[in-house]
Amino acid sequence: MASGREKAYAYLKDTVLTDPAMQGEFLSEQDIADRIGVSRTPIREALLLLAAEDLVELVPKRGARVASLSGREITELMQLRGIVERYAAQHVIDTGQAPVRELGGFLERQRALSGPDQAKEFIDVDHLFHSSLVSAVGNALLDRHYEGLRSRQVRAGVVALYNQQGRQEAVLDEHRAIVDALAAGDAQAACAAIDSHLESTLKVLLAG
Repeated sequence: MASGREKAYAYLKDTVLTDPAMQGEFLSEQDIADRIGVSRTPIREALLLLAAEDLVELVPKRGARVASLSGREITELMQLRGIVERYAAQHVIDTGQAPVRELGGFLERQRALSGPDQAKEFIDVDHLFHSSLVSAVGNALLDRHYEGLRSRQVRAGVVALYNQQGRQEAVLDEHRAIVDALAAGDAQAACAAIDSHLESTLKVLLAG
């Protein structure tokens, strides 16, 4: 059973910090404690952990504020994702372990989600799409490293959907290009499709 601190940490990282509306906002320890049914102590402990990851800022006499994603941080996030995901694509093709069916399933789940009210769920599945490609490598350390990007990745993805009308449809096309290249065993095309997808997302985010 998860401890109060673990419960608070998971809730903050997966629900609060992935909400674009919370960027730059101060957090109420009591409100969060009431929502998840714990005392304020584990909330404070979780916030200290998140501050160590630069996901929240601890402001003296004000409390914890959700750290905004800067243009530099967004750029670095996409660069790091590109390095990991290109490696994953090359590896799974070389080893014959490309998770084509699994990725296709996530793509169909995304296709069933549309509109701003389903943006968060769309991006949650988007993360599953990309993390499944990385997981197919079979490197546990790489998995943990990539999972550490999740809250920033989801928040950036939701912002991108709000910033550009039709972005969901473009993501579906970009994901289809990745799946098709993996299915064809074409590592060069897969890497190019990953780069195109990440570059498109970056442009939308920086333009917003």
